Amino acid sequence: MNTGVEVALLVPVAYLLGTFPSASLVARRRGVDVTAAGSGNPGASNTFRLLGWKAGVLVFALDVLKGALAAGLGLAVDGHRGAYILGVAAVLGHVFPVTRRFKGGRGVATGGGVMLVIFPLLTLALTALWIVLARLTHKASIASVTVAIAFPIAVALAGHEAGDVLVITVMALLVVGRHLSNLRRLVTGRELGLEGGRQSDEPPDVGDERAAS
Repeated sequence: MNTGVEVALLVPVAYLLGTFPSASLVARRRGVDVTAAGSGNPGASNTFRLLGWKAGVLVFALDVLKGALAAGLGLAVDGHRGAYILGVAAVLGHVFPVTRRFKGGRGVATGGGVMLVIFPLLTLALTALWIVLARLTHKASIASVTVAIAFPIAVALAGHEAGDVLVITVMALLVVGRHLSNLRRLVTGRELGLEGGRQSDEPPDVGDERAAS
């Protein structure tokens, strides 16, 4: 079978993989509806804010794994082209999950998993930048938007093909677009920081103020 056809047949699989509700499942085990507390965003940052760093790291790892598995499958079937196609499908599944009325996360961790397969060293370097920015600003949104913008620039400066830069730019624009509400809150000073995360085992009140990421 033609590799292009194989990849096309795997697109729905990659999309459904992206819809796997990592944050909702982890939070539910602690008696919390992550979509009804904090920012309401089913992602690693909101999980960290509500349930502490261990739960946040677990959700982050699971979301990265979704993107990496999809991209890795695409890479095995059809090289970089397949990795991009199935990786983007997984990111779209995470951001616009049909299982949750197309209301998903921001796509940062899942997109990072895709990039980890295609550009491992560059992704690790920019992950370090994300951690530094998040620690300095206490705002996951600032770190995420900065790294999203930096990624296609770094790929271009590294001399990769125009097609690589174009695809990664599209993914970066998706991430930035998903953070527009966060950016508006940053401007008005209403963006909650990561310090809102709880380190105790007590579940948060579902009436917590909605905020970033």
